[in-house]
Amino acid sequence: MPAPYSYDLRQKVIDAIELDGMPKTEASPVFHVSRNTINLWLQRKAQTGDFLPKPNHPPGNNHKITDWQKFKAFAQEHGDKTAAQMAELWDDDISPRTISRALKKIGFTRKKTYGYQERDEQQREEFIAQIEQMEPQEVVYLNEAGMNSQDSDYPYGYCEEGQRFHALKSGKRQGRVSSIISQGG
Repeated sequence: MPAPYSYDLRQKVIDAIELDGMPKTEASPVFHVSRNTINLWLQRKAQTGDFLPKPNHPPGNNHKITDWQKFKAFAQEHGDKTAAQMAELWDDDISPRTISRALKKIGFTRKKTYGYQERDEQQREEFIAQIEQMEPQEVVYLNEAGMNSQDSDYPYGYCEEGQRFHALKSGKRQGRVSSIISQGG
């Protein structure tokens, strides 16, 4: 956007028209300003009492998140939500994209370590204790690789960079394709 005419030039043109009685059609070529511009200056003077240029606010980011400590606490509390869900929970009207940019700005990434809701920690500990008592040749190692149809249904999670967000997912399987490999000890 071009710079506005200086206030001095505006003053000279308006003084020539109002004080000296110069017609606008003559003032236009003398000061190298269009007649429409002179009309706009006179109109602004009639409305506001002065002919100052309108303040030029260049377009920029209208950051709606200004309290970064509050947002960081919010992100830690609601880290298990998607950006769209976080945008709905935020106090002001804000877009999910703004939430994503803000999470990146405070150093939060989307990483999650999953566990299963159905797991029983006591059974796991008993199983580990049982394996530790076995002889190495009695142990059979299994490696299972597979893909669930629900892999895309994993919940989101945001946390500080370098840390992992822990969450639970359903262990109920639907349409799993698996391959199992075993090796004896």
